[in-house]
Amino acid sequence: MKSTRLLEENGLRTFLLVMDKGDEAFEQITGFAEANGITAASLTAIGAASHVTLGYFDRDTSEYRYTGFDEQLEIASCIGDIADNQGKAALHAHIVLGRADSTALAGHLKELRVFPTMEVVLTETPAHLRKKVDPQTGLALISADDSTPS
Repeated sequence: MKSTRLLEENGLRTFLLVMDKGDEAFEQITGFAEANGITAASLTAIGAASHVTLGYFDRDTSEYRYTGFDEQLEIASCIGDIADNQGKAALHAHIVLGRADSTALAGHLKELRVFPTMEVVLTETPAHLRKKVDPQTGLALISADDSTPS
C-alpha cells in the first residue's frame, strides 16, 4: 500500500491510500490509522476485489453473521468510519460490490482482498463528531453526551 497526505489544516488531516494487488484492505486501513495516531475519521473508497467477507448485524443476537465471496468484484461504493475503541482505531465500513452480471452485494465489511487496486480517502473527524464503541452493541456510535450543544 502507498499513502500520501492530501491536506493538513486546523489539526485535521486527509490522506489517500492506494492499495496493491493482494493487500487485505481492513488490515491495511486499520494499521495505517494506528501508525498515524488516527482514532476518529471518515472514509470512502472505490476499486476492485477478488475476495470479500460481508456481515449483517443480527439485532436478536447482537452479533454479525458473515458470508464470504470468492470472485472478482467491483467496489461500487465503500463508506465508513474509524472510531476510538479504548485508544485503538476501530474500523467500521459498509460496502456495495458489483458482480460480473451487474447484480450487487452489500453489507458490513469484515475482509477484502484487493485486486487489482483500491483507492481510499481517509479524513480525520472533528472532535465534536467523534464516535466511540458502544459496549452494549459493539457498534461505533456518535456519543450525544460528547457533542457540542446546538
